[in-house]
Amino acid sequence: MTGLEEPILGFWQRLVRTEDPGAFLRALLLLFVAIPVLMAASRAIRGWVGRKYTAQQGMVAGKVVLYPGLVLILISVLQQLGFSLAPLLGAAGIVGIAVGFASQTSVSNVISGFFLIGERPFEVNDLIQVGDTIGSVMSIDTLSVKLRTPDNRFVRIPNETIVKSQVTTITRFPIRRLDLNVGIAYREDVGRVRDVLLEVAGANPRALMEPAPNVFVDGYGESSVDLRLAVWTVRDNFLALKSSLLQEIKERFDADGIEIPFPHRTLYVGSESDPFSIRTDRGKPLGSGGEEASGGEDVSGTPGTSGDQDGRGPEPFDSRDTGPR
Repeated sequence: MTGLEEPILGFWQRLVRTEDPGAFLRALLLLFVAIPVLMAASRAIRGWVGRKYTAQQGMVAGKVVLYPGLVLILISVLQQLGFSLAPLLGAAGIVGIAVGFASQTSVSNVISGFFLIGERPFEVNDLIQVGDTIGSVMSIDTLSVKLRTPDNRFVRIPNETIVKSQVTTITRFPIRRLDLNVGIAYREDVGRVRDVLLEVAGANPRALMEPAPNVFVDGYGESSVDLRLAVWTVRDNFLALKSSLLQEIKERFDADGIEIPFPHRTLYVGSESDPFSIRTDRGKPLGSGGEEASGGEDVSGTPGTSGDQDGRGPEPFDSRDTGPR
Protein backbone atom coordinates (compact mmCIF):
# COMPACT_ATOMS: atom_id res chain seq x y z
CA MET A 1 0.00 0.00 0.00
CA THR A 2 1.42 3.34 -1.03
CA GLY A 3 1.64 6.38 1.19
CA LEU A 4 -1.24 8.05 -0.72
CA GLU A 5 -3.67 5.12 -0.51
CA GLU A 6 -3.41 4.71 3.27
CA PRO A 7 -4.85 8.12 4.29
CA ILE A 8 -7.61 7.79 1.64
CA LEU A 9 -8.63 4.36 2.98
CA GLY A 10 -8.53 5.64 6.55
CA PHE A 11 -10.76 8.58 5.66
CA TRP A 12 -13.23 6.23 3.92
CA GLN A 13 -13.32 3.94 6.96
CA ARG A 14 -14.04 6.86 9.26
CA LEU A 15 -16.93 7.98 7.03
CA VAL A 16 -18.54 4.62 6.37
CA ARG A 17 -19.72 2.95 9.59
CA THR A 18 -22.08 0.26 8.28
CA GLU A 19 -21.72 -3.11 6.65
CA ASP A 20 -25.45 -3.65 6.01
CA PRO A 21 -25.89 -4.79 2.37
CA GLY A 22 -29.46 -3.49 2.39
CA ALA A 23 -28.20 0.03 2.93
CA PHE A 24 -26.86 0.17 -0.61
CA LEU A 25 -30.19 -1.07 -1.97
CA ARG A 26 -32.07 1.62 -0.07
CA ALA A 27 -29.61 4.25 -1.27
CA LEU A 28 -30.10 3.18 -4.89
CA LEU A 29 -33.86 3.19 -4.39
CA LEU A 30 -33.69 6.78 -3.16
CA LEU A 31 -31.57 7.82 -6.10
CA PHE A 32 -33.56 6.15 -8.88
CA VAL A 33 -37.07 6.59 -7.46
CA ALA A 34 -37.11 9.63 -5.19
CA ILE A 35 -35.28 11.93 -7.61
CA PRO A 36 -37.65 11.30 -10.59
CA VAL A 37 -40.66 11.71 -8.28
CA LEU A 38 -39.20 14.96 -6.94
CA MET A 39 -38.59 16.32 -10.44
CA ALA A 40 -42.14 15.41 -11.52
CA ALA A 41 -43.54 17.15 -8.44
CA SER A 42 -41.43 20.23 -9.15
CA ARG A 43 -42.72 20.42 -12.72
CA ALA A 44 -46.32 19.96 -11.57
CA ILE A 45 -46.04 22.74 -8.97
CA ARG A 46 -44.32 25.01 -11.48
CA GLY A 47 -47.12 24.50 -14.01
CA TRP A 48 -49.90 24.99 -11.47
CA VAL A 49 -48.44 28.18 -10.01
CA GLY A 50 -47.62 29.46 -13.50
CA ARG A 51 -51.20 29.02 -14.66
CA LYS A 52 -52.68 30.53 -11.50
CA TYR A 53 -50.25 33.46 -11.16
CA THR A 54 -47.30 34.16 -13.49
CA ALA A 55 -44.73 32.06 -15.32
CA GLN A 56 -41.92 33.58 -13.24
CA GLN A 57 -43.62 32.74 -9.95
CA GLY A 58 -44.18 29.22 -11.22
CA MET A 59 -40.49 28.90 -12.04
CA VAL A 60 -39.50 30.12 -8.57
CA ALA A 61 -41.97 27.72 -6.88
CA GLY A 62 -40.58 24.79 -8.86
CA LYS A 63 -37.03 25.61 -7.80
CA VAL A 64 -38.08 26.02 -4.15
CA VAL A 65 -39.37 22.45 -4.24
CA LEU A 66 -36.56 20.96 -6.34
CA TYR A 67 -33.39 22.23 -4.66
CA PRO A 68 -34.25 21.53 -1.00
CA GLY A 69 -35.64 18.16 -2.06
CA LEU A 70 -32.36 17.23 -3.73
CA VAL A 71 -30.44 18.21 -0.58
CA LEU A 72 -32.70 16.03 1.60
CA ILE A 73 -32.33 13.05 -0.76
CA LEU A 74 -28.55 13.43 -0.76
CA ILE A 75 -28.46 13.53 3.06
CA SER A 76 -30.69 10.45 3.24
CA VAL A 77 -28.47 8.53 0.81
CA LEU A 78 -25.37 9.37 2.83
CA GLN A 79 -27.08 8.28 6.03
CA GLN A 80 -28.12 4.97 4.45
CA LEU A 81 -24.52 4.36 3.42
CA GLY A 82 -23.39 5.08 6.96
CA PHE A 83 -21.52 8.28 6.21
CA SER A 84 -20.76 10.50 9.16
CA LEU A 85 -21.91 14.00 8.25
CA ALA A 86 -19.73 15.77 10.82
CA PRO A 87 -16.48 15.54 8.77
CA LEU A 88 -18.39 16.46 5.62
CA LEU A 89 -19.96 19.50 7.26
CA GLY A 90 -16.58 20.61 8.55
CA ALA A 91 -15.02 20.26 5.12
CA ALA A 92 -18.01 22.02 3.58
CA GLY A 93 -17.54 24.94 5.96
CA ILE A 94 -13.90 25.37 4.98
CA VAL A 95 -14.70 25.05 1.29
CA GLY A 96 -17.60 27.48 1.67
CA ILE A 97 -15.34 30.15 3.14
CA ALA A 98 -12.85 29.76 0.30
CA VAL A 99 -15.57 29.78 -2.33
CA GLY A 100 -17.16 32.83 -0.72
CA PHE A 101 -13.98 34.88 -1.10
CA ALA A 102 -13.48 33.65 -4.67
CA SER A 103 -17.06 34.25 -5.83
CA GLN A 104 -17.93 37.73 -4.66
CA THR A 105 -19.33 38.56 -8.11
CA SER A 106 -21.57 35.51 -8.01
CA VAL A 107 -22.87 36.50 -4.57
CA SER A 108 -23.66 39.97 -5.91
CA ASN A 109 -25.55 38.39 -8.81
CA VAL A 110 -27.51 36.17 -6.41
CA ILE A 111 -28.54 39.16 -4.28
CA SER A 112 -29.45 41.12 -7.42
CA GLY A 113 -31.54 38.16 -8.57
CA PHE A 114 -33.60 38.35 -5.37
CA PHE A 115 -34.20 42.05 -6.02
CA LEU A 116 -35.36 41.31 -9.57
CA ILE A 117 -37.72 38.58 -8.40
CA GLY A 118 -39.10 40.79 -5.63
CA GLU A 119 -39.42 44.01 -7.64
CA ARG A 120 -40.64 42.26 -10.82
CA PRO A 121 -39.71 44.95 -13.38
CA PHE A 122 -40.34 42.28 -16.03
CA GLU A 123 -41.52 38.70 -16.20
CA VAL A 124 -40.93 35.61 -18.30
CA ASN A 125 -42.00 36.11 -21.96
CA ASP A 126 -41.76 39.92 -21.65
CA LEU A 127 -39.85 41.77 -24.37
CA ILE A 128 -37.20 43.98 -22.77
CA GLN A 129 -34.29 46.15 -23.83
CA VAL A 130 -31.03 46.29 -21.85
CA GLY A 131 -28.59 48.70 -23.47
CA ASP A 132 -28.52 47.82 -27.17
CA THR A 133 -29.87 44.30 -26.60
CA ILE A 134 -33.56 43.52 -27.19
CA GLY A 135 -34.96 40.09 -26.41
CA SER A 136 -37.73 38.03 -24.90
CA VAL A 137 -37.14 36.90 -21.30
CA MET A 138 -36.67 33.13 -21.18
CA SER A 139 -35.88 32.85 -17.46
CA ILE A 140 -34.84 34.87 -14.42
CA ASP A 141 -32.32 32.67 -12.66
CA THR A 142 -30.17 33.01 -9.58
CA LEU A 143 -27.16 34.43 -11.39
CA SER A 144 -28.46 35.82 -14.67
CA VAL A 145 -31.36 36.59 -16.96
CA LYS A 146 -31.62 34.65 -20.21
CA LEU A 147 -32.93 36.42 -23.29
CA ARG A 148 -33.92 35.27 -26.76
CA THR A 149 -33.41 37.95 -29.40
CA PRO A 150 -35.80 38.45 -32.34
CA ASP A 151 -33.20 36.86 -34.67
CA ASN A 152 -33.13 33.75 -32.41
CA ARG A 153 -29.89 34.33 -30.51
CA PHE A 154 -29.35 33.42 -26.87
CA VAL A 155 -28.12 36.23 -24.58
CA ARG A 156 -27.16 35.82 -20.93
CA ILE A 157 -27.01 39.02 -18.86
CA PRO A 158 -25.78 38.92 -15.23
CA ASN A 159 -28.34 40.06 -12.68
CA GLU A 160 -25.97 42.69 -11.30
CA THR A 161 -25.68 44.28 -14.75
CA ILE A 162 -29.45 44.48 -15.11
CA VAL A 163 -29.88 46.03 -11.66
CA LYS A 164 -27.30 48.71 -12.50
CA SER A 165 -28.60 49.39 -16.04
CA GLN A 166 -31.63 51.08 -17.51
CA VAL A 167 -34.11 48.38 -18.51
CA THR A 168 -37.06 49.06 -20.82
CA THR A 169 -39.95 46.59 -20.66
CA ILE A 170 -41.47 46.94 -24.11
CA THR A 171 -44.45 44.63 -23.51
CA ARG A 172 -45.31 45.86 -20.02
CA PHE A 173 -48.66 47.33 -21.06
CA PRO A 174 -51.30 45.79 -23.35
CA ILE A 175 -51.24 48.58 -25.96
CA ARG A 176 -48.42 50.53 -27.61
CA ARG A 177 -48.14 53.69 -29.70
CA LEU A 178 -46.54 53.54 -33.12
CA ASP A 179 -44.84 56.76 -34.28
CA LEU A 180 -44.19 57.05 -38.02
CA ASN A 181 -42.13 59.96 -39.37
CA VAL A 182 -43.44 61.11 -42.75
CA GLY A 183 -41.67 63.79 -44.81
CA ILE A 184 -43.51 65.82 -47.47
CA ALA A 185 -42.35 68.48 -49.91
CA TYR A 186 -42.58 72.11 -48.86
CA ARG A 187 -45.04 72.84 -51.65
CA GLU A 188 -47.61 70.34 -50.28
CA ASP A 189 -50.66 71.40 -48.27
CA VAL A 190 -50.00 70.22 -44.71
CA GLY A 191 -53.69 70.15 -43.81
CA ARG A 192 -54.56 67.99 -46.82
CA VAL A 193 -51.74 65.57 -46.07
CA ARG A 194 -52.85 65.37 -42.44
CA ASP A 195 -56.35 64.35 -43.53
CA VAL A 196 -54.93 61.70 -45.85
CA LEU A 197 -52.78 60.19 -43.08
CA LEU A 198 -55.73 60.05 -40.69
CA GLU A 199 -57.84 58.33 -43.35
CA VAL A 200 -55.15 55.71 -43.94
CA ALA A 201 -54.77 55.07 -40.20
CA GLY A 202 -58.54 54.90 -39.66
CA ALA A 203 -58.96 52.34 -42.45
CA ASN A 204 -56.34 49.99 -41.00
CA PRO A 205 -58.03 47.22 -38.92
CA ARG A 206 -55.04 46.93 -36.56
CA ALA A 207 -55.18 50.60 -35.49
CA LEU A 208 -57.16 51.48 -32.38
CA MET A 209 -59.72 54.27 -32.53
CA GLU A 210 -59.35 54.93 -28.81
CA PRO A 211 -56.90 56.53 -28.22
CA ALA A 212 -57.49 58.08 -31.62
CA PRO A 213 -54.70 58.48 -34.22
CA ASN A 214 -53.09 61.90 -34.42
CA VAL A 215 -50.84 63.80 -36.81
CA PHE A 216 -48.69 66.78 -35.90
CA VAL A 217 -45.83 68.73 -37.44
CA ASP A 218 -42.53 67.53 -36.01
CA GLY A 219 -40.18 70.06 -37.62
CA TYR A 220 -38.70 71.51 -40.79
CA GLY A 221 -36.03 69.42 -42.46
CA GLU A 222 -33.53 70.36 -45.13
CA SER A 223 -35.76 69.03 -47.90
CA SER A 224 -39.10 68.31 -46.27
CA VAL A 225 -41.74 69.23 -43.75
CA ASP A 226 -41.54 66.46 -41.15
CA LEU A 227 -44.85 65.08 -39.91
CA ARG A 228 -45.41 62.41 -37.27
CA LEU A 229 -48.29 59.95 -37.36
CA ALA A 230 -49.10 58.49 -33.92
CA VAL A 231 -51.28 55.36 -33.94
CA TRP A 232 -52.16 53.11 -30.99
CA THR A 233 -52.43 49.34 -31.35
CA VAL A 234 -52.42 46.11 -29.38
CA ARG A 235 -48.82 45.19 -28.58
CA ASP A 236 -49.05 41.89 -30.51
CA ASN A 237 -49.96 43.81 -33.70
CA PHE A 238 -47.21 46.44 -33.43
CA LEU A 239 -44.89 45.19 -36.19
CA ALA A 240 -47.74 44.19 -38.49
CA LEU A 241 -49.31 47.65 -38.14
CA LYS A 242 -46.01 49.37 -38.87
CA SER A 243 -45.39 47.38 -42.04
CA SER A 244 -48.93 47.78 -43.37
CA LEU A 245 -49.12 51.53 -42.65
CA LEU A 246 -45.83 52.26 -44.39
CA GLN A 247 -47.03 50.45 -47.51
CA GLU A 248 -50.50 52.05 -47.46
CA ILE A 249 -49.12 55.57 -46.98
CA LYS A 250 -46.78 55.17 -49.95
CA GLU A 251 -49.57 53.85 -52.16
CA ARG A 252 -51.96 56.63 -51.12
CA PHE A 253 -49.36 59.36 -51.65
CA ASP A 254 -48.65 58.02 -55.13
CA ALA A 255 -52.35 57.95 -55.96
CA ASP A 256 -52.95 61.51 -54.68
CA GLY A 257 -49.76 62.98 -56.15
CA ILE A 258 -48.23 63.87 -52.79
CA GLU A 259 -44.46 64.16 -53.04
CA ILE A 260 -42.15 62.40 -50.60
CA PRO A 261 -38.89 64.36 -51.13
CA PHE A 262 -35.38 63.06 -50.94
CA PRO A 263 -32.29 65.06 -49.92
CA HIS A 264 -30.83 67.12 -52.78
CA ARG A 265 -28.46 70.05 -53.26
CA THR A 266 -28.59 72.97 -55.71
CA LEU A 267 -25.36 74.86 -56.57
CA TYR A 268 -25.85 78.32 -58.06
CA VAL A 269 -23.31 80.93 -59.11
CA GLY A 270 -25.16 84.17 -59.83
CA SER A 271 -24.27 86.53 -62.64
CA GLU A 272 -23.14 89.12 -60.10
CA SER A 273 -20.83 86.72 -58.27
CA ASP A 274 -17.16 87.57 -58.25
CA PRO A 275 -14.75 85.08 -59.83
CA PHE A 276 -13.43 82.71 -57.19
CA SER A 277 -9.70 82.18 -56.91
CA ILE A 278 -7.98 78.87 -57.59
CA ARG A 279 -4.61 77.50 -56.56
CA THR A 280 -2.04 75.36 -58.32
CA ASP A 281 -0.92 71.99 -57.03
CA ARG A 282 1.81 73.81 -55.10
CA GLY A 283 -0.79 75.84 -53.18
CA LYS A 284 0.17 79.32 -54.61
CA PRO A 285 -2.58 81.61 -55.93
CA LEU A 286 -2.64 82.55 -59.59
CA GLY A 287 -2.01 86.12 -60.66
CA SER A 288 -4.18 88.12 -62.97
CA GLY A 289 -2.32 86.72 -65.97
CA GLY A 290 -2.72 83.12 -64.89
CA GLU A 291 0.88 82.73 -63.67
CA GLU A 292 1.70 82.20 -59.99
CA ALA A 293 1.93 85.40 -58.02
CA SER A 294 5.55 84.64 -57.10
CA GLY A 295 6.64 84.62 -60.74
CA GLY A 296 7.64 80.96 -60.76
CA GLU A 297 6.44 78.13 -62.96
CA ASP A 298 3.21 78.52 -64.92
CA VAL A 299 0.08 76.47 -64.52
CA SER A 300 1.11 74.03 -67.20
CA GLY A 301 4.04 72.99 -65.03
CA THR A 302 6.71 73.81 -67.62
CA PRO A 303 9.74 75.26 -65.80
CA GLY A 304 11.47 78.40 -66.95
CA THR A 305 8.59 79.83 -68.98
CA SER A 306 6.14 82.51 -68.10
CA GLY A 307 3.35 81.58 -70.50
CA ASP A 308 2.52 79.63 -73.64
CA GLN A 309 5.06 78.94 -76.40
CA ASP A 310 3.81 81.83 -78.50
CA GLY A 311 4.86 84.23 -75.75
CA ARG A 312 1.40 84.91 -74.44
CA GLY A 313 0.52 84.04 -70.89
CA PRO A 314 -2.43 81.82 -70.08
CA GLU A 315 -5.80 83.49 -70.08
CA PRO A 316 -7.19 84.37 -66.67
CA PHE A 317 -9.77 82.03 -65.13
CA ASP A 318 -13.25 83.35 -64.54
CA SER A 319 -15.86 81.41 -62.60
CA ARG A 320 -18.55 82.79 -64.88
CA ASP A 321 -17.05 81.08 -67.89
CA THR A 322 -19.24 78.28 -69.19
CA GLY A 323 -16.79 76.82 -71.70
CA PRO A 324 -13.48 77.25 -73.46
CA ARG A 325 -12.72 80.59 -74.98
